[in-house]
Amino acid sequence: MDNFARGILRHRKTVIIIFLVLIVISAVCILGVSVNYNLVDYLPEDAQSTIALDIMTDEFSGAMPNARVMVRDVSVSEAAHIKEQLKSVYGVSEVLWLDDAADIKQPLETLDQAMVETYYKDGSALYSVAVGAADEKRSLEEIYALLGDKGAVTGDIVDTVTMQNAASSEVMGAMVLLVPIILIILLATTGSWFEPILFFAAIGTSVVLNMGSNLIFGEISFMTNSISPILQLAVSMDYAIFLLHNFEKNRQETPDVEEAMRLAVKRSLPVVAASSLTTLFGFLVLVAMKFKIGADLGLALSKGILLSLVSVMVFLPALTVSCHKLIDKTKHRSLLPSFSKASRLVVRARVPVMIIVLALIVPAYLAQGANTFTYGNGVMEAGSRSGMDQAEIEERFGSSTAIVLLVPRGDVAREALLASALEDVPRITSVISYASLVGAEIPDAFLSTDVTSQFYSENYARLVLYANTPSEGELAFSVVEQVRSLASNFYGEAALSCGQSANLYDMKQVVTADNALVSILAVIAIGLVILFVYKSLSLPIILVLTIETAIWINLSTPYFSGMALNYIGYLVINTVQLGATVDYAILYSDHYIDNRSRLPKLDAAINAAKETMGSILVSGGILSITGFMLSFSSSIEIVSGLGQLLGRGTILSMLMVFLFLPALLTLFDRVVEKTTWHAKFLPAKGEGKQSIGSDQP
Repeated sequence: MDNFARGILRHRKTVIIIFLVLIVISAVCILGVSVNYNLVDYLPEDAQSTIALDIMTDEFSGAMPNARVMVRDVSVSEAAHIKEQLKSVYGVSEVLWLDDAADIKQPLETLDQAMVETYYKDGSALYSVAVGAADEKRSLEEIYALLGDKGAVTGDIVDTVTMQNAASSEVMGAMVLLVPIILIILLATTGSWFEPILFFAAIGTSVVLNMGSNLIFGEISFMTNSISPILQLAVSMDYAIFLLHNFEKNRQETPDVEEAMRLAVKRSLPVVAASSLTTLFGFLVLVAMKFKIGADLGLALSKGILLSLVSVMVFLPALTVSCHKLIDKTKHRSLLPSFSKASRLVVRARVPVMIIVLALIVPAYLAQGANTFTYGNGVMEAGSRSGMDQAEIEERFGSSTAIVLLVPRGDVAREALLASALEDVPRITSVISYASLVGAEIPDAFLSTDVTSQFYSENYARLVLYANTPSEGELAFSVVEQVRSLASNFYGEAALSCGQSANLYDMKQVVTADNALVSILAVIAIGLVILFVYKSLSLPIILVLTIETAIWINLSTPYFSGMALNYIGYLVINTVQLGATVDYAILYSDHYIDNRSRLPKLDAAINAAKETMGSILVSGGILSITGFMLSFSSSIEIVSGLGQLLGRGTILSMLMVFLFLPALLTLFDRVVEKTTWHAKFLPAKGEGKQSIGSDQP
């Protein structure tokens, strides 16, 4: 480690130049990273909707209907003409309307009115439009231009375009708001006006390197693109703080700047490495999720933590030694208090805190698993055109979602029986198929491919169903289950379905199964890191329990407040909060064990709190503000919800470390000693009277 530190400092100019070159290269690479806004693409390959979508792409020219387009004040003939115009819009592969379900040459009064009003009502026509994924933004702009002020559009395509617009601006917007806040915190809590610039230089460099190196994945999810830069900045800032704190401490003992930094690197690397390992494994277990957005997010964040570690331990020492004169010229007194009174107060409160937490822990654990969950990804833009369009369409035509059913081709009579059975399913308003539109008695060979191509491919027949349900929820998922059950009765496992509600139903099955696996892996992985670093059997249990309690209370809050919780946010925060905030518990317990060798247990707890409160408050404050900033600045529901969970969860983790952890450590003091390798606590006979009311050195 000595040679490592000396080598960095000896060649510091070369190190700085290399990192500057890497920053430029990474900044260019960022432009080449593609962002995927479709959550369905992250379903496992064996999910039914994934298989169905692949078949649709391979065998049918028409994509999955992903937009509802309404035009006001039109006659039936005008509506039919607009349908043809919609077909010519860039990216539109298919438009389904009333004339696909019935013969509109007949008087509408003679047709099934429920079916008619699915597509045409009170002078307004409603189309189901399939838009490809080549350039959704251009397609939507052309649809808006065609409709003018007479139309409204809602559906997946609108959400996707809104997310694209939001993600491209909101990450930068959040950074613009977040950086000054972090800067103020650092200016108030460090010993130099220039030090925060060094923090941002080191961590900012690692963020740029991480974003640029995402090019190796080719494509990342919108969720990774939105949260990983901000989360990496917040989580790894304390690595830089710890290194420079040791550097300043060493400079008080040695006048040689390089020697002071060499000692700082030597002392900091094991602690920072241990801290980064817990965070790294917390993120890395996301890779075990079957829902592949976990791997997408976990790999990017894990890579970011490693790059932050390298940047702090290689780039920051070289940069700091090169700029040490600026640090000296901008010295100021830290505004952090001594925390003497606060440290005594938290230890005094250990008994009532223990009682309160024990009373909350079981209800919180049960409540966090009983939340009402959502699985999709809405975009929250109150007062926007997309929001008003959705409200207007749903007010006139109600909620509607399309389900595409694929069955083996060749038995038109069986298709007709299935279509008839599907029409009897509650909430199914329309079934469009060859058998229902043309008739089972007319062979498809007698018709042109223009007519048959929307129903038949080489191997499959396609039925398009419409249900007047939201895209997700108990009602929507119940319809999906009934449709799949009926199709299975006719065709067995050969029947496949997809569509927004079917996709979200599959997503629910996948992420629900992921939850237990990811949570258990995170606890085991982080517990093992603590076990090997501290060579203790009891500390992993105590520290993980402390943070898990904070997680359960955090995730139970939506249940008690009656709010729905996005399941992906729920799943990710389980690992992110544990991995990112268990460091606070590690830091406190490390100081407690060190103090315990010469102090009674209560005084050791007080001193540990006094020594760590400042660091934990700075690090946790930055992470918490980051979470709330994501919640405040993002209109993307998953990102905003995850930000709120992160902000609230970080505060709860800090409270648990300040209040609950001292109670656990003092209660199980002798257990910790006996189960920790080479722990030498002050013998019981030497403890004497606990001096909790006095300031202990």
